[in-house]
Amino acid sequence: MASQGAWDLTALLNAADPSAALPLRNLWLARLLEWLRHAPLEKSEPLERGARPLPLSRLIHLLNVLERHPDHAANVTGVLAGAWRDLDAVGLFADVGFASRMAMWSEVGHRLRLRLLPGTVETKDLGELFGLLFPDAEDEVWLRAMDDKLLQRLSALFVGALPDVDWRAALVDALTMLVSAIRAAGFSGPLRQRMGPELLANNPFGQLSRAAEDLIDTLKRGDAAELRRALQYLRALLDACHAAAASVPEHLEAWGVSVDIMFEVEQLLERAARAEALLDVLVAEQPARELLQLLAGLVRVVHERRSLRTLFARHYALLARKVAERSAQTGEHYITRNAADYRDMLWRAAGGGAMIGGTTLIKFALAAMTFSAFWAGFAAGVNYSLCFVLIHLLHWTVATKQPAMTAPAMAHKLRDITSEEGLEGFVDEVANLLRSQFAGIVGNLIAVIPVVLGVQLLAWLAFGGPAVGPKEADYVLHSLNLLGPSVFFAAFTGVLLFLSSLIAGWVENWFVFYRLDSAIAWNPRLIARLGAARAQRWSSWWRANISGLAANTSLGLMLGLVPVVLAFFGLPIEVRHVTLSTGQLAAAVGALGVEIFKQPAFWWCVPTIVLIGILNLGVSFALAFLVALRARGIQVADRARLRSAIWRRLRSQPRSFVLPPKE
Repeated sequence: MASQGAWDLTALLNAADPSAALPLRNLWLARLLEWLRHAPLEKSEPLERGARPLPLSRLIHLLNVLERHPDHAANVTGVLAGAWRDLDAVGLFADVGFASRMAMWSEVGHRLRLRLLPGTVETKDLGELFGLLFPDAEDEVWLRAMDDKLLQRLSALFVGALPDVDWRAALVDALTMLVSAIRAAGFSGPLRQRMGPELLANNPFGQLSRAAEDLIDTLKRGDAAELRRALQYLRALLDACHAAAASVPEHLEAWGVSVDIMFEVEQLLERAARAEALLDVLVAEQPARELLQLLAGLVRVVHERRSLRTLFARHYALLARKVAERSAQTGEHYITRNAADYRDMLWRAAGGGAMIGGTTLIKFALAAMTFSAFWAGFAAGVNYSLCFVLIHLLHWTVATKQPAMTAPAMAHKLRDITSEEGLEGFVDEVANLLRSQFAGIVGNLIAVIPVVLGVQLLAWLAFGGPAVGPKEADYVLHSLNLLGPSVFFAAFTGVLLFLSSLIAGWVENWFVFYRLDSAIAWNPRLIARLGAARAQRWSSWWRANISGLAANTSLGLMLGLVPVVLAFFGLPIEVRHVTLSTGQLAAAVGALGVEIFKQPAFWWCVPTIVLIGILNLGVSFALAFLVALRARGIQVADRARLRSAIWRRLRSQPRSFVLPPKE
């Protein structure tokens, strides 16, 4: 058939051949549906269609033509009869929209193949062909918009094509397959162990197959009273199975999230919904309308099955929320609310700044060694990681780590801003957060500068020269110049700070999900080696510190290795961390002495340090805040009201954003 036949009804009807090979008949059906969607109006068609979608107007025209030309009608009904006879319709109702393997990444691969590789009409699986017949997501709209009169005419065409075929047989087989899959999923260990025990008391999954068999037998006998009873019982069991599966996320909320388990739950719930839809068709007095709604729903499912965004948004939502919530729990420790907290933050930040001062000097020493690019980056990453981990273990703090942790805690407060009291409470938290950030930055910087200058001075006194020499100092002045790329590098570093918080939340979730704290406390071999009391202490320690260790280790390694990896791909991106950069500038002062203050290059570096701090904090906070909002499904409806409240507080109490309330 010529390609232009897809746009010409006469050519299409002339090409309808019931005796053609199956691929040719499948191709004809696909081109007929393409003609319904996109062909222009013909002269013989009425121009006034009202609000009716174009495919329905074309369908009416097609039916009119078939009623006037019995020979064309015979060929079309022959093609339809052959398609129903030669195609496996069970897969359409039982398989479309469901994964063959209960694994998230297997489904990702399947969806990529659907998006990237073309399909073929050379198939006996109606479920596979269905996506080629309805490739447009708008097909669902015009299918649902079909009125009863048009549906009756279309049904008559199919009945004429299939006078002696039991059309219910495919739906019955599909129902049997769905029930078997639901039963198997309900008995699988990962799901069964996480369902509410009270919801499994009556063994709904175990009774499901027998109930489905009873309904099918009753349907064949045609006993209306027995059919109502069997239908009610099967639907009650499906509801019980649905409730049991829906209880799994509650367990995951408390004991750690698994994306694969969430995927299994979603598949089970969707199969239960599909089984309900099949029951609606099988027991309906006028099944054509219910069948049409089922097919329209399958069109939507086919297009959702191709979407990677839908898959990740649906199945990673719970994981993202738990990661954000675990970060929020950590972030609460970084928010100061009174003078005592503020002083404590200053002291802990000063400790962190002093430690980073030593790390800065070690970085210069490592840079002086003749490592290859990768090993130089790895050594720098290990240096940073050890520094950050030691700061964590000593209960000190690094200011730039705070925003990514505090942002989820702030996002949680947004739920209450509908009331004036809740709005003022959120503004209080904004002031607390900014005050905490200020204390953290000040504490870091007031410690890192004297530590680096002190070491430089000691080196002058002991060895007659600075630990960091003039050559390195000139490099620092050049690299931190405001006119260079340092501002962009600072924003990129903010992204790494944010990523470290995500890694920390994910690792903590993994630790909780696999119950490693319980394994440390109660594993027989560990108890025999450590003793019961020490095993309990180790368990508590790891549970309390796993997030911090993951965050600090990942951040340090990323600061050292990511620039090296990007440079390999020709992207000369570096990191700019405000405390480390301040330490480097202090080292330059210690190398060049007071003469450095006469150099314009030094004064170009000072505002750069300020911008690096703002971007480190701002970018990491903004990204974490956005993820927390989306993970919790929070919509900030009245942004203007929120901004107004913050500005009002800033004008009336500017001190509250920098200093703690007076005692």
